Amino acid sequence: MPFRTRRAPPPTVVFDDRVHSASIGTLATAFCVGGALTLLALSSTRAARAQTVAGPADGAPLMRAPLQVVAPVDLKRYAGVWHEQARLPNRFQKQCTGPVTAEYTLLDNGGVEVRNRCILADGSFDESVGSARVVPVAGQPGAGRLEVRFAPEWLSWLPLVWGDYWILKLDRDYQVALVGTPNRQYLWVLSRAPRLDEAALQAELDYARTLGFDVDKVELTGR
Repeated sequence: MPFRTRRAPPPTVVFDDRVHSASIGTLATAFCVGGALTLLALSSTRAARAQTVAGPADGAPLMRAPLQVVAPVDLKRYAGVWHEQARLPNRFQKQCTGPVTAEYTLLDNGGVEVRNRCILADGSFDESVGSARVVPVAGQPGAGRLEVRFAPEWLSWLPLVWGDYWILKLDRDYQVALVGTPNRQYLWVLSRAPRLDEAALQAELDYARTLGFDVDKVELTGR
């Protein structure tokens, strides 16, 4: 038959209130000290970050200030023919190889007709006719913030057919204008004269650079 081992009964545990109280006190103290050290470390890290330049992740450009438009703009004086002097490359003017003009005509309904024309490589011209409308800006009556549409009029209710047209710089005589989009992807230098002198053109491009436009990619028109 199997051999059965008789085990001794377990020793009696005596509960000592003083010992348990001391242990609990020690754990509580350690928890408090650990929490305090953690908060101190977090505070130090935040303070160190606060002393650095705020910005997005490494390698990403810092946020740029929103563009401001000219205000007020007298559309009656702005109307007429403008000659393009320079532009940032864009797909809808890719075929343009020669002079480019933009003509703005005020309509009886308060809108603006836009007529863009450019010379193609074979000497013929391409023309697009659209319309522009003023976008109200709070606190800036007559601000030079417009939207332009070249899609058919029956599609004018769609927001996506309207493109931004912001007048960023305009001389007092309405002879030279700098036009761009708020995302800084499109830029045009326009003048009343068919050819703007180099110094005046460079001044416009230098100003555009201060606004955050990549003027190193600018194409000069008809030069």
